[in-house]
Amino acid sequence: MINIEDYIENIRAKFPKIGNSQPWEIIDNLESLLLQIIETLDHNYNIENNIAIHKTAIIEQGVILKGTIIISEYCFVGANAYLRGPIFLNKFVKVGPSSEIKQSIIFDNSAIAHFNYIGNSIIGQNINFEAGSICANHYNERRDKNIFVTQNGNLIDTKTEKFGSLVGDNSKIGANAVLSPGTILKKFSIVKRLELIEQTK
Repeated sequence: MINIEDYIENIRAKFPKIGNSQPWEIIDNLESLLLQIIETLDHNYNIENNIAIHKTAIIEQGVILKGTIIISEYCFVGANAYLRGPIFLNKFVKVGPSSEIKQSIIFDNSAIAHFNYIGNSIIGQNINFEAGSICANHYNERRDKNIFVTQNGNLIDTKTEKFGSLVGDNSKIGANAVLSPGTILKKFSIVKRLELIEQTK
């Protein structure tokens, strides 16, 4: 099974209650995890309808926020971005204009450029997604939509039909690249522009 700390170094500092949960289990349970964190936030957050935004964060015009969301210190969310919770943005995360984030965790100093889609994913620290890159979370083209992941040559059944990617710290995703559902990327991975990552058949 996947030890998530092999991919994201400080994940337990923010999510100490995940135990040995697998990435897709963390995503499936994200709503509950975030509601617990919101209860501990201080006066530096503006909290309304389970949306917590740190006072240092910048939210540009036209941004849509739905569901349970935490936007941490010094984050930037560009104009007309669409965030569908549950979502956790750690410190210094940048979400570019017209990007869409759904049910995901994005850790410190990661940047999602403009016109990106991140669905049901866990994105590590210091990640850069160039414009138009996508973390797909659903097999539209398959009859059997159940998602498997591959780790060290082993096939793991997630038992879910909605899971995007686990992207390890310090990885770089090129413009218009597509990470297929169930993509697992080690730390310091590089995905070329226009590349399709499809780890299972």
